[in-house]
Amino acid sequence: MGLADLSDLPFPWDTLVPAATRARSHPRGIVDLSVGTPVDPTPALVQDALAAAGDAHGYPTTHGTPALREAVSAWFARRRGVDGLDPAAVLPTIGSKEIVALLPSLLSLGAGDVVVHPAAAYPTYDVGARLAGATAFASSDVSDWEGRGDVRLVWVNSPGNPTGEVLSVEDLARVVRAARAVGAVVVSDECYAELAWDEPWSTGGVPSILDPRVNGGSHEGLLAAYSLSKQSNLAGYRSAFVAGDTALVARLLELRKHMGMIVPAPVQAATAAALADDAHVAAQREVYSRRRDVLLPALRSYGLEVDGSHAGLYLWSRPAGAAPGDPVAWETVDALAGLGILVAPGTFYGSAGAAHVRVALTATDERIDEAAARLISG
Repeated sequence: MGLADLSDLPFPWDTLVPAATRARSHPRGIVDLSVGTPVDPTPALVQDALAAAGDAHGYPTTHGTPALREAVSAWFARRRGVDGLDPAAVLPTIGSKEIVALLPSLLSLGAGDVVVHPAAAYPTYDVGARLAGATAFASSDVSDWEGRGDVRLVWVNSPGNPTGEVLSVEDLARVVRAARAVGAVVVSDECYAELAWDEPWSTGGVPSILDPRVNGGSHEGLLAAYSLSKQSNLAGYRSAFVAGDTALVARLLELRKHMGMIVPAPVQAATAAALADDAHVAAQREVYSRRRDVLLPALRSYGLEVDGSHAGLYLWSRPAGAAPGDPVAWETVDALAGLGILVAPGTFYGSAGAAHVRVALTATDERIDEAAARLISG
């Protein structure tokens, strides 16, 4: 079975060009808050590790070096409450987006198979299902799909993009129970886990799908996907991994060997160095926290409500008085473009986002301050 033809599916951000053009015409320039791309420097310790591994004349290992996989295991124990993760159950990936797009195909899903993803979700979950010829099903309510034998893969995204919602241990456990009852794989996209703003997660941590409180001490049928793009400003490195079920990882590993999907050796070394250092992550979190503290009240002053947004790099915003589902997202995009501020319409993330816009914290302090000043002055 070949990959499905998605040539008729436009890349959502291409449709933002007219709004971006309008925002750029502002006399004080554009403030681009539409994409969550880091703007701060890559930590020096990571750059040093990359440079030290620069003599990479041989092919790297698809499975990742032992040092990298042990660093991932140690990080899960130290930061995510997951002790004893087998390093064999870790697989580096070329960013997390490629595994989101390719996983349904790598799991041999196809016609008649259902891939569940959150109601408001990063569009690549849907794209990955379509590529495999499977059916994407958007729902954040387990009761919508539990007991369905055609559900083969369930995506969880906590903290969520774009909503910033965080699933509790109990929420995740219910997903795991329902998926195991029908033989479905659960993959949790957790790349914003180090960026929690509200309690209980800011001090207690964001639970992982691999947490024994969630899964009863078994990783069978479970994978966690993680990216260092957000926590460590490594978007340009394409530094990420999946971990969990040893058998699933082994299957993905064999397929990726055939495909030549290998993380470059210097990036593997840099990833291990980044995962071993918590200080730079804490420092970057404080940077985003300050920007959030500036932008959040400014959005409210402008007349927007911010829903969810308990974690992550976005403020999920809608006009005060607009009900969820009201089709006003593009009106808000246009209004903010008139202020020279570019944001993403919630419709990029499915019909559940029709009332919202996603406002990113990934701009410099100067640009965040400028956006706040414009919002407050109207």
